[in-house]
Amino acid sequence: MPDKFWCIAQNFYKTMYQSHGRFSGRRNFNNNFSKRNGFKQRIDENLFVKAAEKVLKIEETETKNLFEDFGFQAQLLTNIKDKGYKKPTPIQDQIIGAVMEGRDVLGIADTGTGKTAAFALPIINELITNPHKRIIILAPTRELATQIKQEFRSFTPGLKVYIALAIGGAYIREQIIDIRRGAQIIIGTPGRIKDLGQRRVIDFGKFNKVVLDEVDRMLDMGFVDEIREIMDQIPQPRQTLFFSATVNNKVGGLIETLLNNPVKVSLESRVASNHVEQNVVRCKRGAKEQMLLEILNSSEVKKVLIFGETKALVEQLSTKLFNNGLKADSIHGDKPQNKRTRVLKAFKENQINILVATDVAARGLDIGDITHVINYTIPNNYDDYIHRIGRTGRGDAMGYALTFIEEREFRAPPAQGRPGFGRFSRNTGGWSRRGR
Repeated sequence: MPDKFWCIAQNFYKTMYQSHGRFSGRRNFNNNFSKRNGFKQRIDENLFVKAAEKVLKIEETETKNLFEDFGFQAQLLTNIKDKGYKKPTPIQDQIIGAVMEGRDVLGIADTGTGKTAAFALPIINELITNPHKRIIILAPTRELATQIKQEFRSFTPGLKVYIALAIGGAYIREQIIDIRRGAQIIIGTPGRIKDLGQRRVIDFGKFNKVVLDEVDRMLDMGFVDEIREIMDQIPQPRQTLFFSATVNNKVGGLIETLLNNPVKVSLESRVASNHVEQNVVRCKRGAKEQMLLEILNSSEVKKVLIFGETKALVEQLSTKLFNNGLKADSIHGDKPQNKRTRVLKAFKENQINILVATDVAARGLDIGDITHVINYTIPNNYDDYIHRIGRTGRGDAMGYALTFIEEREFRAPPAQGRPGFGRFSRNTGGWSRRGR
């Protein structure tokens, strides 16, 4: 195999930092390009290189409560144990009690922290004791809304909790039927929820609890007007649970207007997941596909999520991988919802082990056994990078992230002597500088 195509070996990730230790690069988030103006933000390449820290298992984290301490109903507590939950994650430990007390909540947390269960469990418990309650949950993408519904379902065996899904790209008639059957929880995207309200299928006046999940992403997607219109129709007093991975000025504006003296829980870290070993792969433009094939055929790579910038690139790349004998498929905005659902199901059930996606999948995938995330194209901004690589290293698992850097893409000048800026050498067992 030509040496220039060699980019990964058996000890690729372990040797990367043996001589360098943990690398903490310059973190400049005041980028020179504006996402609002349609340009990529300039990202310091140092941010794509970071050694993973020791994984701290949930059992090893310090928490004040056990699940038994929250006063959950017996069947719900049984379901929690049947799922293998032994103790709350830090965000569950801090939020569940506040939700059960009826307080508004502001949760700032990265992906993979267990925040869905943090609001799902107290909501389910409330519906057991008061089945007339009505809850709306807003999420930015169809995939995330579907994931939330599945998480709720996993906690409700043997319980009479009725849930309806309201998302675009799916048959609205079936959703209307589910809602009119008396759904207690409606989970959906802002556009479809607003549409169903205008059709008088949803009577917002009957709801008294709202969950806004991944608010920063909803605002990035332009849903601010829909969110405000929906919230204006839900009467006070109400309970609002507000979750976001990051906080900017737009998110801050919603916090001020929608929340009433909230309990604030912040587990945010602008440094990407500590459980993810991060590195870059440098290559010539014409060698990129071959390098990707080398990586995907490595024995260390088990289950991979590959991100591409455009729908056309994602579809083209997944087809090429499939034609090379790999179990690959794709999801993107142009793919019908039923096909996207089918592909995600196949990925979860390991019928395929390579999923190529646009950023539509960056929020909403909670698949614990993804071993690698590959950024085939550089993300638009560092926040998108955080959410992309957050698909691996979930819970107490270790993950790996690779970002392709090719000649035509922008780059910050690399610092001398720092790891990750070169190519992998079979002779030295590490990364070496390569002359230009």
